[in-house]
Amino acid sequence: MNLSGDAILAERLARGDRAAFREFVESHKKPIYSLAYRMTGNHADAEDVSQEVFVRIFRSIATFDHGAKFSSWVYRITANAAIDHLRRRRLAPSAFKEVRIDDPAQAAARAEVVSGRNPAREAESRLLGAKIENALRSVSERERAAFILRHYHDLDLKEIAETMGISMGAVKSYLFRAVRKLRKELGRPNSPRTMETAHD
Repeated sequence: MNLSGDAILAERLARGDRAAFREFVESHKKPIYSLAYRMTGNHADAEDVSQEVFVRIFRSIATFDHGAKFSSWVYRITANAAIDHLRRRRLAPSAFKEVRIDDPAQAAARAEVVSGRNPAREAESRLLGAKIENALRSVSERERAAFILRHYHDLDLKEIAETMGISMGAVKSYLFRAVRKLRKELGRPNSPRTMETAHD
């Protein structure tokens, strides 16, 4: 997300510019959906969460602190909306849906995290990604949010702390607990690089 562009867009949204809201939806729907999908685990719930996020942003844009990072504010609303949705539906962790790696919609949602064009490497990456997503059933909503923001959205610890409204120490604790549980679920005492926790 372009920070300067987002700052201008946020000002237009705060003035009630409906054209700006349409621009916002178009430019932010992909990262919002991506986070919602990984938090909820399926397309239908991710769509519901995304719609809820746009409603919350439209209603609360006047409260946005223009000295803060707009993308972090958007991520915070998205993560909170997903957590609320999971709690209402009682999906986490026991009813978290299994990910089928051959499902086209879910494969497309994961495509952005698959690196390279080597078919064998892509297949291996998809398989590992599916296993990690399934293993995320074992962690709490906030642990899941911290893990996803770090490893799927590439936020650093400070950005995650700002996004979740917690201290950096709390972020490290959530990441540590999430990785420990995922290692147990995956049966990997030595976690892959993608599951390291100490990223500043």
